[in-house]
Amino acid sequence: MRISDRDKRILRTSLYVLVLLLSLALIVYISIDTFTNVNFLENRNYMRFQLLVCVVFMIDFFVELALADDKWKYVRRHWFFFLLSIPYLNIIEIFNISFSHQELYFIRFIPLARGALALSIAIGYMTTNRISSLLMSYIVILLSVIYFASLIFLEKEQPVNNMVPNYGAALWWACMDATTIGSNIYPVTVVGKILAVILAGMGMMMFPLFTVYVTNMVQRYNKKHFPKIFQSEFDDRHIEPGSE
Repeated sequence: MRISDRDKRILRTSLYVLVLLLSLALIVYISIDTFTNVNFLENRNYMRFQLLVCVVFMIDFFVELALADDKWKYVRRHWFFFLLSIPYLNIIEIFNISFSHQELYFIRFIPLARGALALSIAIGYMTTNRISSLLMSYIVILLSVIYFASLIFLEKEQPVNNMVPNYGAALWWACMDATTIGSNIYPVTVVGKILAVILAGMGMMMFPLFTVYVTNMVQRYNKKHFPKIFQSEFDDRHIEPGSE
């Protein structure tokens, strides 16, 4: 039975919405655990919900694979999504694999990375202009990285850095570092320094994309409101040699 393009769009949109809602709920769960110092491995509700989210992510991957016209091409482009959808925490718990608390803290961010990528793809899917789609996707990824980095920065820096007394300070540092403005807070741990480099690098990538977006927007506005001017410029640039 062949599925129509309309049914494919409806199915994909439904999966996107479900994935995004679950990702947001997972972010809320992790945020609460971080702020209240809850051991997430001992939180049975969180572990069940995390497993549910990963299962939905994997279902989304296989449904998209089934709907794809070129399945090998889809696998080549989205294999990373599948790796991010694996419920690593539950596998670690089942097989009783030994990891430190800090390592497990980072592992539980893996499904959130999948959610952030899904959010950026969904926004790009809903945006018709290619430049706008690229910019909006990057903004979503950047904001997600800033938030995750602020949580990790708080976890690593607060015990040893007097300049990070609360989450507000960690979020302020992450925002200022991403904008390359800088702040009076500086990291003292290795993880904090690595995050500083990542955030600054992503922030520097933002400016060229924003410039391209603004230039493209101005050109589209001028072409729409002043078509004669653009047409005359186009004709002047394409005058054949010897025709003058």
